Formats: sequence, C-alpha cells, structure tokens
Amino acid sequence: MIEKQLRRYLLPNILAMAGTSCYVLADTFFISAAQGSDGITALNLVLPVYGLMFAIGSMIGIGSATRYSLSKSLGTGDHDKYFSNAILWAFLFSLIFVFIGIFCPDALLRVLGADDAILAVGLPYTRIFLCFAPFFLTSYTFTAFVRNDGSPKIAMTATLLSGIFNIVFDYLLMFPLGMGMVGAALATGVSPIVSITISMVHYLSRRNTVRFVWAIPSAKRLLLAFQLGVAAFVGEISSCVTTMVFNFLLLGLGGNLAVAAYGVVANTALVGTGLLNGVSQGLQPLASESYGKGDQDAQRRIYRHSLQIALLIAVLLVAFVVLFAGAVVSAFNREQSAELAAYAIPGIRIYFCGFLFAAINIVKSGFLSAVGKGKESSLLAISRGVVAIVVFAFLLSRLFGMMGVWLAFPISELFTLLLGLVLQKRQPHIS
Repeated sequence: MIEKQLRRYLLPNILAMAGTSCYVLADTFFISAAQGSDGITALNLVLPVYGLMFAIGSMIGIGSATRYSLSKSLGTGDHDKYFSNAILWAFLFSLIFVFIGIFCPDALLRVLGADDAILAVGLPYTRIFLCFAPFFLTSYTFTAFVRNDGSPKIAMTATLLSGIFNIVFDYLLMFPLGMGMVGAALATGVSPIVSITISMVHYLSRRNTVRFVWAIPSAKRLLLAFQLGVAAFVGEISSCVTTMVFNFLLLGLGGNLAVAAYGVVANTALVGTGLLNGVSQGLQPLASESYGKGDQDAQRRIYRHSLQIALLIAVLLVAFVVLFAGAVVSAFNREQSAELAAYAIPGIRIYFCGFLFAAINIVKSGFLSAVGKGKESSLLAISRGVVAIVVFAFLLSRLFGMMGVWLAFPISELFTLLLGLVLQKRQPHIS
C-alpha cells in the first residue's frame, strides 16, 4: 500500500527536520539564559545568514538528490554524477561564507542592524559559525542522497543525533566550561559534522548505490538540480527573508527588545517550518518514482496523504501555541521582561495561525518539484517565501504597527494558497 510506504519515508524525515530546527532553538534557549535579550537579539540578527547557508545547501543537495532519483527511474544513465557534483558545488559556495567569517564578520553584523552592544555579544559567535559553512552546506547533500537511496532511517538518525549533540554541547560549553557565545557557536558548528559522519554508515554499506565520481564541477548539472531544488531553497530562504524584513521593521517600531521578541517567535516557528518541510521532502522519493513510472493514481494518493499529515501537524502546532503561548515565551524570557512578553505572546499566537495555510503550500510546492513541475513549484515557493511576505509585511506594518508585522505571515500564506488553487486546475496529479 502506497500510503504505508509513504509513511516509512515521511516519519523519519519529519523527525530529522525537527532535529535540524533544534540547532537554532537550542542556541536561543541557552543564549537567552546566558546573555539575556541582547543575546537573543544578536542571534536573531544573524539568523538570515543561517537561513542563506541552509537554503543554498538544501537547493544543491535536495535538488541533486531529486534529479538523481528521476534520472535513475527514467534510466537516463547519468544519475551517478549528481552526488559528486553536489558535494563539490556545496563546498565552493561555502568558501564565500568562510571568507566573510575570517575577514569581515563585524561588517556583516553592522549591515544586519547590530549596534555596539549587540556587536560585542554577537561577533565571536558569527565569526566561528561562518567558518563551519562547508559542513553546513555539504551535510544536506549527504543526508538527501541517503534518504533517496532507500535509507530514510539513517538520514533521520544522522540529523536527529546532530541536533541532540548540539543541545548537549551547547549546555556543556556555555555553562560548565563557561565559554558563552563561543561555546554556542562551536556546538552548532560541529553538529553537521556529526550528521555527515553518521551518513557514512549508509555510504559504506552494501545497500549503497550512490557513487562519487571525480569530475570538474558541472554548471549545467547544477542548474538542472536548481530547477528541482528551488522549492527547498525557498523553504529555507523564506525564514531568512522574513527575519531580515521583520528585524528591519521591528527595530523601527520597538527597538532591540521588539527584535528579541521576534527572535522568540521566529525561532519557535522554525520547529513548525521544519516539521512541514519534513513532509515535503519526505514525499519526494516516492513521488519522483511514481512520476517516472507514469503512475498518476499513486501520485494522487501520495499527495493527498501527505497533505493530510501536514494539516494534522499544523492544527496541533496552532492549538499548542494558542493554549501555551505564555509558557513558551517565558522559557526564553530570562529577565522576565513584561515588555518583551507583551510583544511576543500575542505575536506568536497570530504568527502560528499561518501554518494552517503554510501546510498546504509547502506540501504542494514539494510535490510539484518531485514530479518535475519546477516552474509551478518555484512560483508557489517564491510567492510564500519572498514576494508575498515582504509586500504584506511592509503594507500591514504601516496600517497596524506591530500587529501588522505578526499578521504578515498568515496573510501571505493565505494569498499563496489561493494562487496554488489556480495552479492546481492545471495539474491532474493533484486535482
């Protein structure tokens, strides 16, 4: 039964993406305990950089792995070249981040809106995590190919254990060893190395069919991967764009404390985004295989069941946050600032309502990418992750102030949902 087979892929991937989101969430919790609101503000200002690294890594890794599955299913004969090409390009892109980390992390923080107080807290953290960029970017390729090569549980284990490592070593390095922000950066930077190491269990096993082929990096093959990796890219970059825009608006509306409040909202929302991206990425191997076989019935069932699971996750997320918003905010509000709580509690409730629409948009975009509909997938992903969120954030903040900033996410997701309904009429697979 296709639904049972699908769940075998979805559950590990959902758990894996939840583990990935723990990277930043763990940092937020421990940094709030060690550095207070200034620490949260510093972390939130550099989140767009994290988002950009994850976005590039996922576009290369997931796009290449999807191309690998499609090429293998269609029998084109060039599937082996996508793995090595992805690793080499991920490494080349990572050198840009390493350069910034070594030579100008302070300039980067200034551009992102840091004042002298925030710069003092955030500079060592930024310099260190940027130097680990090669591991952040390549880890996506390692886990994506493991998952698409029939070992979703190993991919899940790799990502989950890297998240657990991050949490444990965040605490050990920051508190017993007293390393503060430096410790947080080191724990986070080493986490993808853990993920890559565990992924090697598959690559060194007899089940592995993925081969590394030494060759000059192919721009053509990279672009082919990009076509199917755009949804994954935008799924990650959307948090980057949203955070940058929201930070800019909130600095003007409420200063550093408003940005700290958004840090609590955004970093908690990363868990929701991770869970839904887990559904989107988990459906791709089976959807690509069904597409290669021309089995439209299987494609429809995969899409429908994935959508049901995503909506269930969204409903549970919204219910939890509506009921326990105060407790969630309090966990990251070490100073128990009444002003921060006044910003964050209504903000997180409004913001999370957007996941009811985002669940549909994320699954639909991932599915379209998996069945070779790169243009349609990209249109949805760019709408929800870049264009709509920016337009509505600026418009609604002018009309409703802080409340408008929080409303921007659910309104942009609703707009994208309506756009998706128009596109759906052209796709028999998801009618």
